[in-house]
Amino acid sequence: MTDSIVTIVVDALGGDEAPAVVLEGVDAALAADPALHIILTGPAEVIEPFAAAHGRVRAVATTEFIDMNEHPANAVRVKKDSSIVVACRLVKEGAAGGLFSAGSTGACMAAGTLVMGRIRGVSRPAIAAIIPASDRPSVLLDVGANADVKPENLVQFALMGRAYAQVVLGVPEPSVALLNIGEEPSKGSILALEAHALMAGSVPGFTGNVEGRDIPAGTVDVIVTDGFTGNIALKLLEGLAKTLLTQVKNAMTSTTMRSLAATVLREPLMELRERINPDAYGGAPLLGVRGVCIIGHGSSNARAVAAGIAVAAAAVRGELTERIAAAVAG
Repeated sequence: MTDSIVTIVVDALGGDEAPAVVLEGVDAALAADPALHIILTGPAEVIEPFAAAHGRVRAVATTEFIDMNEHPANAVRVKKDSSIVVACRLVKEGAAGGLFSAGSTGACMAAGTLVMGRIRGVSRPAIAAIIPASDRPSVLLDVGANADVKPENLVQFALMGRAYAQVVLGVPEPSVALLNIGEEPSKGSILALEAHALMAGSVPGFTGNVEGRDIPAGTVDVIVTDGFTGNIALKLLEGLAKTLLTQVKNAMTSTTMRSLAATVLREPLMELRERINPDAYGGAPLLGVRGVCIIGHGSSNARAVAAGIAVAAAAVRGELTERIAAAVAG
């Protein structure tokens, strides 16, 4: 079945290597998806020539840019003609179904919340991340939007995470768990105890508590926690994966004999590296805003940009925003 036509707005200035890698990623995304249309926001001299050379790209020139070091909320309020603010405005106005930016995470969060607005009933938007677990990929949230939360916030995170797992991972009935220091319902902080009680009574597929070791194991489809804990867990996993791969490479190339033996394992090791490569998953969604918002790593390469655009398109086609609204409304 041919995918339906979808329009994604892309912040051409988002990322450490923008705009070159962003435009390269847009080119790859267009080649992979014949039904994809792109709106580019950024300087006219950068985006207009690119749009003129691509039939499914429209340029919306902007004159401002939000730097990584600026205060996100203040910058969003002041720089109304910045590439990320205009991108969010285009989603709000219905010109695009979603957006992708690898710019400042704080600016993306602020613009998504202040410009696009929250879905009715959502108290706090949350950032989710796909974890390439051993059994199957899973969703971890929140990974940075909310350092301090209330139990009812975690319930909403669970409902939003389920919707994302259904649309992006293709899991019809996702299982959900609360990240804690033990599996027993009596374990954890007051927040964890109260959240467990609420989730048990209101979250479909809730299985109870899981521990940190369960995150890479993929024992459930959605793992819920506060943004402070989730961000630390995510960065620990990313750092550990990178370190282990480096150590394996060094160990297997330290002598001539080991290098010869490593040729036998090259293919499976490359497959492993590919499976845990964050570039393949395209970025993290800001769930709970009125429109799809995918935030990429600042260090995103062209492949990561293309993957982020693809995820945004899949989320729009899967009616992610509408699913979250229905889930939160009960």
